[in-house]
Amino acid sequence: MSNPEHLRYSKEHEWVATGDDGVATVGITAHAANALGDVVFVQLPDVGAAVTAGEPCGELESTKSVSDLYAPVTGEVTATNQDVVDDPALVNSGPYEDGWLFKVRVGAESGDLMSADEYTAFTAG
Repeated sequence: MSNPEHLRYSKEHEWVATGDDGVATVGITAHAANALGDVVFVQLPDVGAAVTAGEPCGELESTKSVSDLYAPVTGEVTATNQDVVDDPALVNSGPYEDGWLFKVRVGAESGDLMSADEYTAFTAG
């Protein structure tokens, strides 16, 4: 699966889609979903919680391991994807569509977000 060009990516394998309203949608990449294996549990930050770029804000548990979920931007959580909480397999089946995790009103962006090409090179190396 190729990395969508309109998204930006973190070194912790999260993707960010920033809307015109200053609210960013966050998920994990297909690369991360494949590395995790079958996701069986998702813990997301609470709506209203403050998240900080590069800091853990939740967890993803798979049949292989438990991994921290990192915030790729700093801001306030405005929504979480209850569908993913109810059916964590959505993270594997549609990481860039139905498997999005949470939305953040962006206060500050991380300076080290990558383009799709940069992220592809990062995961290849």
